[in-house]
This record gives sequence, structure tokens and C-alpha cells, in this order.
Amino acid sequence: MALIVQKFGGTSVGDPDRIRRVARRVADTHRDGNEVIVVVSAMGKSTDELIALAGDISPNPPAREMDM
Repeated sequence: MALIVQKFGGTSVGDPDRIRRVARRVADTHRDGNEVIVVVSAMGKSTDELIALAGDISPNPPAREMDM
């Protein structure tokens, strides 16, 4: 048994079909007897929208908060 980290970017969870595909991949990895850690980015363009919103609120948002 291995510990496997799977990371999925925003477009890979951008719609219901893609979310199902990711879920199948995670389930298959677990079913094969592995422990799985899943890291998922924000859906679609959410990150870009949040960064733009932060810029609208503050001209210089703190770097620490922008990295979260």
C-alpha cells in the first residue's frame, strides 16, 4: 500500500462531468489499496476572480493573504 497525493487543477473540476471523472480516479486509486490525499484547486476561473476582487478591495493586498 502506498500513500498517493493526487492534485487536480481548476479546469479538471470545472463541470459535473469532470468532477465525476476526478472522483472515479480517486476511488480507483483507493480501491487499488492505496491511501489517497486529494488536493483540489478552485473551480474554473474562481482563483482569477478572487484575485481581481482582492485588488478591487485593496490596491496592495498582503502577500500572505494572497498565498492562502
